[in-house]
Amino acid sequence: MSFKLTILGCGSATPTIDRNPTAQALQVLERFFLIDCGEGTQLQLRRNKIRPRMMDHIFISHLHGDHYLGLFGLISSLHLYSRNKPLHIFCPPKLQEIIELQLKASDTRLTYELFFYSLRENNENLILETNEAKVYSFPMNHRIPCWGFKFVEKLRPKSMRGEKIREYNIPFTKVDEIRNGSDFITEDGKTILNNELTFPAKETRTYAFCSDTIYDEKIIPYVKGVDLLYHEATFAHELLDKATNRYHTTALQAATIALKAEVNKLIIGHYSSRYGDISPLLNEARSIFENTIAANDNLVIEII
Repeated sequence: MSFKLTILGCGSATPTIDRNPTAQALQVLERFFLIDCGEGTQLQLRRNKIRPRMMDHIFISHLHGDHYLGLFGLISSLHLYSRNKPLHIFCPPKLQEIIELQLKASDTRLTYELFFYSLRENNENLILETNEAKVYSFPMNHRIPCWGFKFVEKLRPKSMRGEKIREYNIPFTKVDEIRNGSDFITEDGKTILNNELTFPAKETRTYAFCSDTIYDEKIIPYVKGVDLLYHEATFAHELLDKATNRYHTTALQAATIALKAEVNKLIIGHYSSRYGDISPLLNEARSIFENTIAANDNLVIEII
């Protein structure tokens, strides 16, 4: 039962030979979500064998180019693939105007419908609920309006005890009911309690995405206790002044957020192109929060 994050791009505004701008694909069971869509995202999806046609929901954090300039190309390619199901985009309010202008300028009439959902700047908001997960947005502190996203898996059904199916001759048509919590009544009227028939449901899994932002402890309640937190770490702490002036975070600050939010694991990314070697950033973060890993393009992280 997959809950898997693929890093499609981990660089900041200027791409490098081995780092694309920000984009991530999150798989929750059989559903894929695209988070940000910098230049090169389509190629990265292909490299990672993720079919863009499988994606129905895209989340754009803010309108700096390294986070959305790949979107119009992706929309166009889906049109050329003759997509016929709607595409849902959760984004800053002005993005709809930008995309519609591009469509008008190219005289493109899409083969599918685009639906835009404007993000709200205050507090945490539930913006999407599917059969697999709930998705929340929350405000970040950047130069322009910016949002983070939290993905919360829904409670998974219990697992059946195979020997109990045979022992009580449970018909296949009753299995889903039992996995979702029902007891079973045998042919002679005996009630078999659900706990005897099933294994406990596995805990739900959570992922939070935070990019771009200045160091801001106001986000801590939004990401408290998540299994995996992605937090930008554009600069090393020796460049704190530069990070602050540009409304970005240092690796040490990202780790401090992870520590105070009591998350299980931290992944840092959105590195400045000045860093060919990111080990100093990783070491800096680990000095505060040991369970930190460094993002790199095509890295896959699975939450069990």
